[in-house]
Amino acid sequence: MPKKLKLAVSQSRTLDTLQQTLDALATTTRKAASESVDLVLFPEAYLGGYPRTCDFGASVGARAPHGRDQFLEYFHAAVDLGDTPLGAGDDWIDRKLPAAKGREYRGDGTREFLEKIARETGVFIVTGLVERSGGSLYCGVVYICPRQGCIGKRRKVMPTGSERLVWAQGQPSSLRAVVTEIRGVKLCLAAAICWENYMPLLRYSLYSQNVNLYLAPTADARDTWEPLMRTVAAESRAFVLSANQCVRKSHLPAWISVGKKVEEPRILARSSISSSTSPSRRRKSVVMEGGNELVLPDPSNGSNNTTSAIAEEDPSDEFVCRGGSCIIDPLGNVLAGSLWEVEDGFMAVEADFEDCERGRLDMDVAGSYSRNDAFHLTVDGLDLNPPPV
Repeated sequence: MPKKLKLAVSQSRTLDTLQQTLDALATTTRKAASESVDLVLFPEAYLGGYPRTCDFGASVGARAPHGRDQFLEYFHAAVDLGDTPLGAGDDWIDRKLPAAKGREYRGDGTREFLEKIARETGVFIVTGLVERSGGSLYCGVVYICPRQGCIGKRRKVMPTGSERLVWAQGQPSSLRAVVTEIRGVKLCLAAAICWENYMPLLRYSLYSQNVNLYLAPTADARDTWEPLMRTVAAESRAFVLSANQCVRKSHLPAWISVGKKVEEPRILARSSISSSTSPSRRRKSVVMEGGNELVLPDPSNGSNNTTSAIAEEDPSDEFVCRGGSCIIDPLGNVLAGSLWEVEDGFMAVEADFEDCERGRLDMDVAGSYSRNDAFHLTVDGLDLNPPPV
């Protein structure tokens, strides 16, 4: 008997304030519910924001004062989920940590907001976020079940490149998969964040837990990302969801430009400006469902005249992140995407989770194909055995 669920990725971008972004997440989740979506994934650092192009005034051996002001702005933009710097694990999930005197709950209310939206819509929410705890920031992912609330959270164990300046390293123990059941379909799901997917041993730690839904929120908008996701799907024999933001230069927070040299305006040759038939010029908002693309009117235009919307675009307002969200099946086939240069993109597909078992006929990389008599992986603080479902 088929075990089908409807899965979606939202190519959403961080807005000017946390509350605006949370409200946008709620709107997208309600839209997903109206289309009978069971689970939706939002991008890396969606809540709190990915500080793209910001150098925080840092160079080797030197720190400029304006960079500390930038970090202060970024720190204030992050979410407080009420966890500890070391990660309290089940005590945090089960709400066993004490709240401050006179406070209803720990944190800033973001956890409670997400749980409320999941409960009201019946949609399982997975979102990337930047979490502040103590004096440090962590890039993380939180899993929100409509029935049980938050059933798991993890922090990126290896920030990439300049991310290491502003993000602390997360706990490997948080790589633990979570289990849930949606409409009779049992799910074992886990997330690898952005370039964690280039870490073979980290991927294998998730495969070992027998995941059938592999989540990859990212900030990588290169053409090489989709082939990686197809490899992950083929290796894991799981459905893979990857969500990225689609961001223009004008979308970046004003504080990112503090201390930067003002560049002279560029004069673009006509041939260097995208034609009106290119994806970035003709599509402002797109919904993908079952491989079909629906073009929506530009919400900032106030009309259905897409031609006038194109005419008003500033050609110098370039994309600093092109998106590239995608959905892949357990044999590595692309079901939806990659979604390039589409703002407010949304894709949903129906997934038969028995395809995961069908794929294990010839390969189970953590089981029959693993030669586990010869090769062994251990992760400090993490049980690699599949969790009970």
